[in-house]
Amino acid sequence: MTRPAFFLLTAAFMAVSAACTAPRPATEAQPLASTGPRWPEGGLSSEETDLARRRMIETQIMSRGVKDARVLEALERVPRHDFVPPSLRQQAYTDRPLPIGLDQTISQPYIVALMSELAGVKPGSRVLEIGTGSGYQAAVLAEMGAEVYSVEILEPLARQAAGILERLGYRNVHVRHGDGYLGWPEAAPFDAVLITAAPPRVPEPLKEQLKTGGKLIAPVGVGEQELIVITRTGEKTFDTRPVIPVRFVPMTGKAQE
Repeated sequence: MTRPAFFLLTAAFMAVSAACTAPRPATEAQPLASTGPRWPEGGLSSEETDLARRRMIETQIMSRGVKDARVLEALERVPRHDFVPPSLRQQAYTDRPLPIGLDQTISQPYIVALMSELAGVKPGSRVLEIGTGSGYQAAVLAEMGAEVYSVEILEPLARQAAGILERLGYRNVHVRHGDGYLGWPEAAPFDAVLITAAPPRVPEPLKEQLKTGGKLIAPVGVGEQELIVITRTGEKTFDTRPVIPVRFVPMTGKAQE
């Protein structure tokens, strides 16, 4: 796909502002993939989805301070509407989380972009993602050139996401059904770890699976949550800094400390 020139986007794009509050979740899993047209009958054309995606990048991502060209280009290439239920595809490029079933959501585009930028992912990076969900964050990381190892505790979502990622051609994403608190030790160490659900505190196994110099990005807290960046500075030393208040679904797992 030809990469777009972001300077061609016009001032006709209206600024979009949306809260991070998650919508009411669906009560059961919904099929996220289809082998037919990307949009249901009567939906947007491919030209319109391309335009919506570029508008999303300019008004929701770039205008809020995300500048990493690799992140912006990855967001341009990933069809977010393929990762949401068909009934919600018209909302795929709004800056809000959307329900994907089983009380889970796909994160809002800005948060996906911010976490990707904070992780400092480069081509060839090995990245651990905890909470595959829809598979959208993994696809963005893969488009940035990372080898992604993603763990999802809900088996139906793991299977759904793996199917979508395979259909879209992401061979550098590996999805496993398992307990994210344990990470993926046999694939460690990782250049970055992204947690896409909120634990009360960061699990020690995930910190230990970071390379020295690697970064762990996570929403942490019960009730009030904060997105933090943990950098491994030595064998047993870590530096932590807060970023912004956030609201994520809680992280679950049998190995909680």
